[in-house]
This record gives sequence, C-alpha cells and structure tokens, in this order.
Amino acid sequence: MSAIDEVKSRVDIVDLIGESVSLQKAGRNFKALCPFHNEKTPSFHVSPERQTWHCFGACGTGGDIFSFVMKQQEIEFGEALRLLADRGGVTLPDRRDARASERDDRLLQANEGAAAFFHNALVHSDGGGAAREYLNERGLDGATIEAFQLGMSPDSWDTLRTHLVERGFTPDELLAAGLLVESERGGYDRFRGRLMFPIRDQRGRVVGFGARAMATEGQETTDAPGAKYINTPQTPLFDKSGILYALDLAKDAIRREKTVIVVEGYMDVIAAHQHGITNVIASMGTALTERQIRQLERFRSKILLAMDSDSAGIEATLRALQEAGSAGAIRASSTSVHPAELGDEEFSAKAVEWTRDALKRASVNFFVIPLLGKDPDEMIRADREAWDAAVASAKPFTDHIFDTVAERKDLSKPDERSELMKELLPVVRLIEEPVFRAHYEQRLARLAQVDEDVVRAELRRPPARRARPADQGRSAPASPARREPAEEFLLALLLRHPELRPQGQEISPNVFLLSEHRAVYNAWLEASELESIRAAITEDIEPQLDRLLARDLPTLEGPELRAALEDCVRRIEWRRLSAAKRASTAALTEPTVQPYMSAAVEEAITLQDTDITTQHPAPSTGDAKTLELAASLVEDQEMGRRLHNAAGMNASQQPDPAPESESA
Repeated sequence: MSAIDEVKSRVDIVDLIGESVSLQKAGRNFKALCPFHNEKTPSFHVSPERQTWHCFGACGTGGDIFSFVMKQQEIEFGEALRLLADRGGVTLPDRRDARASERDDRLLQANEGAAAFFHNALVHSDGGGAAREYLNERGLDGATIEAFQLGMSPDSWDTLRTHLVERGFTPDELLAAGLLVESERGGYDRFRGRLMFPIRDQRGRVVGFGARAMATEGQETTDAPGAKYINTPQTPLFDKSGILYALDLAKDAIRREKTVIVVEGYMDVIAAHQHGITNVIASMGTALTERQIRQLERFRSKILLAMDSDSAGIEATLRALQEAGSAGAIRASSTSVHPAELGDEEFSAKAVEWTRDALKRASVNFFVIPLLGKDPDEMIRADREAWDAAVASAKPFTDHIFDTVAERKDLSKPDERSELMKELLPVVRLIEEPVFRAHYEQRLARLAQVDEDVVRAELRRPPARRARPADQGRSAPASPARREPAEEFLLALLLRHPELRPQGQEISPNVFLLSEHRAVYNAWLEASELESIRAAITEDIEPQLDRLLARDLPTLEGPELRAALEDCVRRIEWRRLSAAKRASTAALTEPTVQPYMSAAVEEAITLQDTDITTQHPAPSTGDAKTLELAASLVEDQEMGRRLHNAAGMNASQQPDPAPESESA
C-alpha cells in the first residue's frame, strides 16, 4: 500500500470535514452549507462510502481528503499529505538528503537541550534571581513560566557550550544551531545574562530563541551591543519571517474561536495566555510577513492586530500598503534594526516584506484593536474588561489606516487634503472586492471633499513606479481601464456622425467619467477630421480611439440619431447624479455628525424658508459645524429632487442603446 492510500485509509473524510463544517445527515451522505462560498441552501455533499466531497453550487468542485485540505488551507499537495499523515499516524518516506535530515534532528536536539538548561538556570540557580524577580513583577506565575519554558542564560562565555559538549554535541553543531558565536577557539555562548524565550514551530519543536537583556546598564553583548532583544540568527531551522511565536500553543484556540490576535512582544503573548486568552500569537518582527500571513490564513479565522496606533508595526504596514499600491511591490529587508531607529527614507526602504497580494488581503481581512497607547500586556493585567471591550471594538484595518492618516491632517486646508488623497489612493487601489472598494472610494471622497468621480479617475491612472536602472526610459504599463459603455456609445456616435457636431459641442467635457474618454472628446472638439483627432491625442489613448471607431452601432438617422445622443447624455448625467447623491447620503449618516443633526435640520428648514421668502439670509445662531451640516442637508435634498426629475425623464425615453451591463 502506498503512503497516500494508507493516509486515506486512516483519515475519515466525514471526521476531517466535520471539524470545520457543520454536517447534517442526508440519507447515506452528509450535507452542509459550502465552506468555500456564501450560500443559503446547502449544496455541499460528503460521501462516507466513496470518501469524497462535492459542491453542487457556485464552486462546482470536489475531491477527496487531500483536495479538501488543499483548498481549505490554500496549500500544495505535499504539505496536505504531510498534515494528513501526521493526523493518521502515517510515517512518510523521507526524500530529503539523509545528511540534512540527520543534521536537522541534531540541531533540534541541541535546541531542546539548551531550552532545558536555560529553564533550569532560571528556576533553580542563584544567577536566575534577577530574572525571577522581573517575571514576578510582570505578574507571571509558575505554571505560565513552565508552560512557555522560560529560562535564563548564565552571564558566562562558555557555560552552555560546556554543558552541551559534555552531552555529545560538537561545537560545529552548536554553531549551526545559532547557540554559539564563531571564534578562533571554536565559539562562545551567544546568549549571556539574558531572559530566554524558546521559540517553537507549529509542531512544538524548539527552533530558536528570543533573548531579553537582564544585564545592568552599560553591559553589552558581543553580537548586538546594547540591544534589548536579540534572536537566534538564520539557521537551517530558524527563519523569523516564517515563524509565529506561540502558534503551537494557540492553534487549537484559534480554530475553536475563529479568531487570532497578533501582538508584537513575547510578554504580550504570555500575559494573554496566563489570563485565559489563548488565541494570541506574536510576529517575529514589527509587522507580519507574507509567510506568516499565509500560515494564519490557513485557519480561516478573523485576524486582529493588537498594536498601538503609534507603533512601528502599524507605521511599517502603512508604508508597505502605500508602496504596494504605488509601485506594486515591497522590497524585502533582512535587517533586524527596529524601524523606530531609522530615518524616514531608510525606514521606508526597509518596509516589511509583504507582497502585493498579501497587502490586498490585509486591506479587507485584517482588523485593528485600539489600545490607546497601552501594551496588550499592561492592558490585560490592569483591566481585563477594558481589553475585552477593545477586542470587541476592533475596526477594519483599512478604516484604521484612514483614521491614522486623517488625524494627522488639517482637512480644512486644501493642500493637506491633497496630501491625504495621495497617501490613501494607493491603499484603496489595492482593494479589489467591489463593495469594499466602493465604500472606501466614497469615504476618501468625503475626507478629501471631492466628487467620487475624481477619486475613481485618479485610481484609474497607472500608479507611478520607482525607477530602477533597467527601467530608465521605459514607461510603466497601464492598468486595464474600467469600461463605461454609455460613454463609449456617445463618443462613437460623435466620431461616426459629423452631422451631430452642433449638438455634440454643447456637451460638457465633465460628462465623461473616464479621463481617456474626456481626452478623445476634447480632441474631437478641436478637430473634425479623423487624422487631426488622432494627432491631437497621446499615443496611449490611440487604442481607445480605435476601439471607439470599431464599435458596432445601430442604424440611426435624423431625429432618431439626435434623440439617441440626447438620451445617452441624459443617462450618463443621471448616473453621475446618483453617485453624488449616494455620497451625500453616506456623509450625512456618518456617526460623527449625528450629535449636530437635530439642530442642523432646524437650520436647514430656516435656510429653505429664507430662499423662498427673501433674497437675504436669515440670521442664525448655529455654530459652524451645524451651519455646514445644514447646508449639506439642503444640497442633499436638492440633489434628491433633481434625481427624481431625471428618473422621470429617463423612464419616458426609449431603451438605452448602450446599457450599462454591456460586457467589456
């Protein structure tokens, strides 16, 4: 029997899927709501006889235990095989180089031996007194210290080296594990006089260490002078960009609660677990990496970031979002320097190593817990109710980014609104899900105090790329433009029918939402001949002009042709007015304006009465905010009236020859 068949024989598909999907018996089979798409009627079926699953709904996919795990956790077959083999107790043939496998086993054993040595030194040695006192001050009890196997490295150059060599490890093995620093004498202890945090992989194996300085002021360590925290360097086992601290202890709670909380420090994690909040883990740097995100996403859980609004982690992530939205990529950084220690330019250059795809997911899938300047550790120990309330009020990551940027700007000044637009456009550009994107387009328009069409036009511009030597003289590729069929139909009519020029010249260029359509229209206004129009536009607009010229049009003449043009303009303007009305209504329902609403309504009634009865404004006692809101209410009502009238006019016309549903 092959290893694959043996895994299939030991892992029952109903048990496997039933852990994450609520299955209901249906005859010989089981059914459920599909875990891979939203639905109200169960279309997901599991067959225990055939050991298969299939979705008869939108997914239309199915398979066996391996395909389910691969789709659920977004992993390759090899990793799914290893996970299911562990579950079924099947030993897979090791295809790795035998020497590498043996080496890794030895390094794991060395790390386990070091963790036990450090823990014993903390609990029992005289040298561990300062660390024990520190942990006591931080409120950690013995059970927590034991669960995390916290330790203390003796303030000595070779105590650990001597201990492990006596137990059969060679200096070369200890160097490879990162426990020693290389020297002419074969290496000395890397960690000296530090509180030790064993770092385990998801399987619970010690792959490295974090170490906090406990030395008195003025003492230094050889590898990182004055550093408060140091880690094991890169080794065959330890890569901090791919490890999440305490995930081995938190994974069951994450699956159970469908939520994971990401904090920045070891002590934040430990304090949370001691207080029963066991779905908490920490990244190994100031912000999550792509590999860490992928690990978390496999749990299909809500991801909450517990970072203060001024933390370097949030700052790094904001910079990464902006760079990704502007340039499409984030430069990787191997530095261990904390971002707070860097200048602005250097800090930006050392942004976190997220890919564009990871940032797209973060923009809609992550949430931020407001900590009001406190560390999670401090907050949990001081006021558990405040912590729970903060978790409950976590807001979407992109909302946090919007709030962070807006708080730094004086939005009464046009230049600062312009800066806000530049900073937030790259963030919105990353959002692909239509509902989310429309929401943040509207919000950005309100903050910048511009029409939504302005925001959308800016988003359609190709993002500027940071020039690299190989890119000099080469323009960035344009992003695929959004189609506006009604605008295309209107321009095609004008280009194809010279007799429409008198009516076409009365159209405002602002009718066109897409800048490329506006450019073609302006060229048409300046020239009547096709060659002259082509000469008036830039090279990148030419493909759009060719597409307009090739568009199929109905056969229209005389009054029908003019009516079609007028109807098309009317429908485009109605769409623009609808968008403006939606933005206006959304702005008036913002929570921040509700305290002023009652007074603003009364003020709006006064303004309307004034407009009707006299040309002179009536005196007002309202404050500036109330008056501004009242004016917005009057404008919103006027837009509603115009929209109603426009809808009535559209309803009386012939069907639109350029429906919005036309495919691109």
